[in-house]
Amino acid sequence: MNTQIFNYKKVLALESGRELFNFNLAYTTLGKLNKEGNNVIWITHALTANANPLEWWSGLVGERKFFNPKEHFIICVNVLGSCYGSTGPLSINSETENFYYHNFPEITIRDIVKSLDLLRVHLRIEKIHTLLGGSLGGQQAVEWAIQQPNLIKNLILIATNAQHSPWGIAFNESQRLAIETDSTWLENRENAGKKGLKAARSIALLSYRNYQTYHRTQQDEIDKSDGFKAASYQIYQGEKLAERFNAFSYWYLSKAMDSHNVGRGRAGVKIALQQIKAKTLIVAINSDILFPISESQILFKGILNSEMEVIDSLYGHDGFLIETDLLEETFDNFYDKSPLLRGGIL
Repeated sequence: MNTQIFNYKKVLALESGRELFNFNLAYTTLGKLNKEGNNVIWITHALTANANPLEWWSGLVGERKFFNPKEHFIICVNVLGSCYGSTGPLSINSETENFYYHNFPEITIRDIVKSLDLLRVHLRIEKIHTLLGGSLGGQQAVEWAIQQPNLIKNLILIATNAQHSPWGIAFNESQRLAIETDSTWLENRENAGKKGLKAARSIALLSYRNYQTYHRTQQDEIDKSDGFKAASYQIYQGEKLAERFNAFSYWYLSKAMDSHNVGRGRAGVKIALQQIKAKTLIVAINSDILFPISESQILFKGILNSEMEVIDSLYGHDGFLIETDLLEETFDNFYDKSPLLRGGIL
């Protein structure tokens, strides 16, 4: 594994009208780019993940896994606004020499994709064999495939959408409200809003899973009036995230997710999706309440050269991280349908 920092010393103009200057992107590469340059697998990550898919998608990435660094050049980039090496709210603003904190500019999915493409140019990657991502990662992938239709050969969109829904925005706003009610949130320090972040993560989990998930995994086996498994699970998950993430990045990246709308300024979602030229696989999860099947169907109907699969999972939206065996089978079927898809490397 090779983790590096890309430093962009020029100005990145953001959709908000603000600018980022001298920003960093942390990225991880696995394997080597072949002579033909046709073995690039670019993975875009979800909300609180990092640039190392070996940590959060080990069922699909690694030696003897579906995406094998011995065959593929795998790249994943920590998104702008995050806290795993890329420029975000806890970074120092090179122009003021102060930490950004609440002065970090709001970023959109399109801004994130622009930064990814700057790194691609820096790495002299001219073709991406497969671009794939789930959730916020899928939002990046579909936006990039519209911005650069001739760049990507195969596109895999998992548990994602073409436009973030009112339902998804409401969940995100509820999480931000939880952060904002923390009395420390307005303070300029690294752990500001930490208690609020714990509550926000608890809210998020309700959208990542569903009734049946909790009924199966958090049901108490004995009669009790307090100390329930489901309650302790919510507390545990909130504390777990708060130890590795921060409220600032969570707040800003949830805003970025809300901004996602491929139809903005492009005469609508339908017209925008028709710009995609990549052979596309859309994967929905039957128990996903945050990105329901209906949102995958919009992608399927809009992207001309596409197919759609629905996987059966108890785990709701989190199924895209958990059900790697089912995803591998789905990916294998997608590539096997045409030898041209394999491009000599898959």
